[in-house]
Amino acid sequence: MATPVSEIAIDPADLDQIRELARQLRVDSIRATTSAGSGHPTSSMSAADVLAVLVGRHLRYDWDRPDDPANDHLVFSKGHASPLLYAVFKAVGVVSDHELMTGYRRYGQRLQGHPTPVLPWVDVATGSLGQGLPDAVGVALAGRFLDRLPYRVWVLCGDSEMTEGSIWEALDKASYYQLSNLTAIVDVNRLGQRGPTELGWDLDTYARRVEAFGCRALAVDGHDVAAVDEVLTEASGSDRPVVVLARTRKGEGFSGTADAEGWHGRPLPADLAERAVAELGGERHL
Repeated sequence: MATPVSEIAIDPADLDQIRELARQLRVDSIRATTSAGSGHPTSSMSAADVLAVLVGRHLRYDWDRPDDPANDHLVFSKGHASPLLYAVFKAVGVVSDHELMTGYRRYGQRLQGHPTPVLPWVDVATGSLGQGLPDAVGVALAGRFLDRLPYRVWVLCGDSEMTEGSIWEALDKASYYQLSNLTAIVDVNRLGQRGPTELGWDLDTYARRVEAFGCRALAVDGHDVAAVDEVLTEASGSDRPVVVLARTRKGEGFSGTADAEGWHGRPLPADLAERAVAELGGERHL
């Protein structure tokens, strides 16, 4: 079973700021994909709360010095959620709103459909599912045994790619080498490209599998920012690799897409995008 976590008091003002950031990440994921006419907004919306907490409170990164060897590493194994990553880049100030709206998925531009190292804040290209976590294990190995640096490696995985053997081979090696500097976050939103995933929201089964490979499993409501903060704090203090199982809803934030089938890899048409942005409280530029 998933390991329970202890309660940690958090300043309510900090929580409000994180929630506001998460809304901005959802809004910008919608705007970018609608502008481009392609992309994966709903896959980005499900993980927005988790990324807001991670980037706002836990990721140690000098955005002006992406080559700083002490920086943490953020790997999107769930590479199709690139609108979310680029929305994060806008929020931290390294990508402009103009580039997000005119450069995403355009020919010759750097904000490609899947993130690549043409962007200095991206370590590895992640396109095929099951690819990013193994890469991240290599980065964590280098940090622990070769470079001997204190950085942490954070990985966002999708629940569909948890059926890939490469994921479990990566967790096996992470456990064998006791990579306590590795935290994988699985966005368990229940829906894949062709409908419900194999395990749906069965976090207990996911947790048993993770623990069987020697890693620690922590389950959390992926839309409860206080709980997510608590879990990420606990993960950072673990003595072995951690897999955070975040129960989310695909398309969260807009009633027209939340936990609705048929929206994978589909941008919202302009009229629906306008409704979604309004329901999320409008554009923000935090």
